[in-house]
Amino acid sequence: RIFDSLRTPFTFQPNTNLTLKMAVLLGMGNPLLDISAVVPTEFLDKYDLKLNNAVLAEEKHAPMYDDMVKNFDVEYIAGGATQNSIRVAQWMLGAPKSAAYMGCVGKDAFADEMVKCCEAEGVHVNYMVDEATPTGTCGVLVNGGERSLCAALNAANNYKIAHLEKPENWKLVEDAKFYYSAGFFLTVSPDSMLKVAKHAAEQGKTYTMNLSAPFLMEVPPFKSAMMECMPYVDVLFGNESEAATFAKSEGWDTTDVKEIACKASTLPKAEGAKPGRLVVFTQGMDPTIVAKDGAVLGEFPVIPLAPEKLVDTNGAGDAFVGGFLSQFVKGAELETCVKAGNYGANAIIQQSGCKFPPVCDFA
Repeated sequence: RIFDSLRTPFTFQPNTNLTLKMAVLLGMGNPLLDISAVVPTEFLDKYDLKLNNAVLAEEKHAPMYDDMVKNFDVEYIAGGATQNSIRVAQWMLGAPKSAAYMGCVGKDAFADEMVKCCEAEGVHVNYMVDEATPTGTCGVLVNGGERSLCAALNAANNYKIAHLEKPENWKLVEDAKFYYSAGFFLTVSPDSMLKVAKHAAEQGKTYTMNLSAPFLMEVPPFKSAMMECMPYVDVLFGNESEAATFAKSEGWDTTDVKEIACKASTLPKAEGAKPGRLVVFTQGMDPTIVAKDGAVLGEFPVIPLAPEKLVDTNGAGDAFVGGFLSQFVKGAELETCVKAGNYGANAIIQQSGCKFPPVCDFA
């Protein structure tokens, strides 16, 4: 029963304008099996968790997963921020194996089901397998349509650059033209992120990254790793709370999202990297801010959704990135990329967890 949600068949609707013979988009991140349930506020308080936030599991969270399974109707869904974005991008690109993904899993049923799920959706997965450690999980606690995430990385925490550097794996890097990692991967393998980011700069390709969560900017080693990658980042994603935390960590005396986006867009780029940085900050139901070269390029409204159609917001930001990148890799206009991001997010929030309808009808 627990894997029924992972076995949904998908119908491919290939984009006839896209003739990809290999993955043009490569994601690297922390593959996790989401354990999702609607919970009362008291349950969030019990484990010191806040809505619209993401944390790494600590000792106090250890009993939470069993607690969820025993007391609530849980659903198991292939997840992890980067993997979600890549799955949505693949769904919207259509042509099988347009997108690829790397990360570390255990040798267990959870990993097997994630492989089945991603391959059924057309994603080319290339997992490193750690036989000694179980596949990572993420508690997704939904309350009033909002979510709190608590991740136990397990095997996902053990990804090593040695896997990336194997010739058969590095070929995925060489074949791709666009790269994406959520900031969460900074806690696991920043050296892998940096190696790919430098490759992108050297080869005139495009490297993209997400701020992902406030804690990544509040914990000095993670922020340091983020800033080591930043000179190579061509597109930076984030939401309004992450933007505010980033500004604070940089010592910027502002909470204005537009101003922060402009400042982030002018942070130094590495020598040899593409000039300029596109910064894309979502704001929930408020317009998405896009800036480059110190100026706001546009404010793009989201797709209105009746409150009764909102199921849960888990994966909305990931889906926005996936939708945006699905058009960005095709050289689409900025407005089209943001529309695609909003389309992806709108589809996801009408489902439980990061799932999407069988057919993508974005046009």
